[in-house]
Amino acid sequence: MLQTRIIPPAANAHPYPLLIKSLLLSGSRYEKNREIVYRDTLRYNYATFNERVARLANVLTEAGVKAGDTVAVMDWDSHRYLECMFAVPMLGAVLHTINIRLSPEQILYTMNHAEDRFVLVNSDFAALYQGIVGQLTTVIGTMLLTDNAAAVELPGSVGEYESLLAAAEPSYAFADFDENSVATTFYTTGTTGNPKGVYFTHRQLVLHTLSMATTLGSLDSIRLMGSDDVYMPITPMFHVHAWGAPYVATMLGVKQVYPGRYEPEMLCKLIKQEQVTFSHCVPTILQMVLAAPGAQGHDFKGMKVIIGGSALNRALYEAAKACGIQLTAAYGMSETCPLISCGYLNEELLAVGEEQSTTYRIKAGVPVPLVEAAIMDSEGNRLPADGETQGELVLRAPWLTQGYFREPEKGQELWTHGWLHTGDVATLDEMGVIDIRDRLKDVIKTGGEWISSLELEDLISRQPAVKEVAVVGVVDSQWGERPFALIVAKEGQSLNAGLLKEHLKPFVERGVINKWAIPSQIALVTEIPKTSVGKLDKKRIRVDLAQWQEAGSEFLSSL
Repeated sequence: MLQTRIIPPAANAHPYPLLIKSLLLSGSRYEKNREIVYRDTLRYNYATFNERVARLANVLTEAGVKAGDTVAVMDWDSHRYLECMFAVPMLGAVLHTINIRLSPEQILYTMNHAEDRFVLVNSDFAALYQGIVGQLTTVIGTMLLTDNAAAVELPGSVGEYESLLAAAEPSYAFADFDENSVATTFYTTGTTGNPKGVYFTHRQLVLHTLSMATTLGSLDSIRLMGSDDVYMPITPMFHVHAWGAPYVATMLGVKQVYPGRYEPEMLCKLIKQEQVTFSHCVPTILQMVLAAPGAQGHDFKGMKVIIGGSALNRALYEAAKACGIQLTAAYGMSETCPLISCGYLNEELLAVGEEQSTTYRIKAGVPVPLVEAAIMDSEGNRLPADGETQGELVLRAPWLTQGYFREPEKGQELWTHGWLHTGDVATLDEMGVIDIRDRLKDVIKTGGEWISSLELEDLISRQPAVKEVAVVGVVDSQWGERPFALIVAKEGQSLNAGLLKEHLKPFVERGVINKWAIPSQIALVTEIPKTSVGKLDKKRIRVDLAQWQEAGSEFLSSL
């Protein structure tokens, strides 16, 4: 251990812990009259927000919630969720953000595994909750969340959210405690087995917030959110704290807009009505918004959107740009809190032509402050950052989950060789730019050569008839695997494997891809399977394709 100089603090010096409550103080300090808006039904300012957080803390305390308990939330993106993101961990309790798009069996598993003690349930999910309540093992009480006055039976309810808050005291003396206390937990699904619980401490969330605020507001080539912006998440708040942006927005006193359930017309209405300037989402959600009737003919000029969760392809980048939206690619995962990298163009890249700068804008970007990234082979050896050598992306940062809750063996696997293993194949170049080539499990090996499904999806998406595409590898007796494209065509357009081959030929001639990367079969479908957070569900796609091939489906088009 390196011997350094440590000077003891004064006996009466305050050991200031990094706690979420510190983030809450800043918003009302800067802009106490800025608004927090819920759909088209409710709006209040930051001073009221701070009072409501205190009222919620009083209600939870009266209901028996104490430090160390886990409090779960089942809600759409709302002001209530934002209040829970502060009040629950500020009590010293743990906030469990339930993924309401999981199956009832998976939700039941996560609630019992997390040892939830108290649950806040939106009336939209009352029936779901009633169906599993008899099998819950640790829950002692519930609270009803609702947008209407309709009576809903909720087992073990202490009352309705707004009524309880109205009757509670508007102040609460939040105590200091260890900054390494767990603040939040949620569950991430993999290709096999039960969902795994990740968790983050107060210290981790505060450091992530500070780094994210620096990234979004101080790097001029990607200036995305400052105190004068209007923020609306289009990422579920159950998914990695809506990527951490609500904590940043609250710290800065930014006007915030919460849309509730994602309805394309409501999203468009709120963007126009509240003059939203910053958001974030996965590609499929942005495509949904751009296709909504309310978006047609509207100039979104000045709106900035971070795209994460799935690769940002050039076709979507150009489509958004034509509508006035500046897209920026970012990278992260559930285990990383999530922000790891964000698109950044240095002076050298800003000086090149539009074609090359766009190529860099849609890559995963440069690691944000306090993140260390490397490329590693299967033996744990560091690989060169030359922009060409591919390996698994591994990470170190102060906010990465330190393991999986109650599954130490899986945590050890996640942190093999002392680095967090992402499961993503990537390159690093001399400028520090991360280029995600594929998931380890999604790379296609044909005739001994590796093909990136993400690169193929990007190139295929540029075909004018393609609305959406997913590429996976399917078993081939001669080549081991062959790429297979699942395509949704634009309305009134048609496509077949022959036309797709013609589209991809110029990329072969220019050396972008090899000729064996061209899919020899495609399936035209009306919808591509998605995961609970809007990503392409390639596990399910492979199962569906195997069934279609076995049945000789009419959807298949062959060369």
